Amino acid sequence: MNKLLVFAFILCLTTSCKKGAGTFEISGEITNLSTASGLEGCWLYLYSYPVGTNEELLTDSTISNAEGFYSFQFERAQIEKYKIKYKKEGYFEGERLVYFSELTLEAPNIINLETNGKAWAGIRIINQNPEALDHFRYIKQEGKTDCLECCPSTEQNFYGALDTTIYCINNANEPYSILYWVIGTPLLDVVSTNTSLGDTSLIEITY
Repeated sequence: MNKLLVFAFILCLTTSCKKGAGTFEISGEITNLSTASGLEGCWLYLYSYPVGTNEELLTDSTISNAEGFYSFQFERAQIEKYKIKYKKEGYFEGERLVYFSELTLEAPNIINLETNGKAWAGIRIINQNPEALDHFRYIKQEGKTDCLECCPSTEQNFYGALDTTIYCINNANEPYSILYWVIGTPLLDVVSTNTSLGDTSLIEITY
C-alpha cells in the first residue's frame, strides 16, 4: 500500500500536479477593415502584467502572415492580465486586453483583431470676395472620431478673408462629409468625399 502511495505521489509531481505547468496559445486573424481581408505584415506585441504590480513586460512579438494570421505561445505564470498591441505603417494602431481568467490551456485562445487603413480628407475653403464681417461655419457629419489625430466634431468658425486647407484623418475607403453655411446668407450645403488608402481626397468650397 505504501509503495502505491509513493508511486502516485511521484506521478503527480511529474505530470498534472505540477503547479504552473502548461503553455498558453493566443492566435487569430487581424482584419484590414478597409478591404475586409487579412492584414499582412502587421507587428503584434504581447505584454504581461504580473499579479500585484503595474509593471508591463514585453513577453513576445510576431508579425502577421499573408492571410493576417498571428500566434503567440507562452508559459503559464503568475500574471494578472495580458495586452496585445498591434501596428503597421499606414494603419491605425490598436490594442486588446486579455485577462488571465479568459485563457485556457486546453486549446488555442482565439482572439481576432481589426484595424483600418489611414486616409485623409482635405477641406479646401476659399472666400473669393472677403469682408471683415464674413462668418463661415462647418461641422463634421461623417468621418472618424475615435482617435487623437481626428479633427473635432464640434462647430468650426472662420471670419473674414479665408484661403486655407484643413487636413482630417479618416478610415480608408469611407466617406468624410461636412455641413457648412455662411452666416447671414442662404448659402448652406453638405459636401463629401470618399477617402482612399494612403491618399488625400479634397473637398472644395468656394463662396
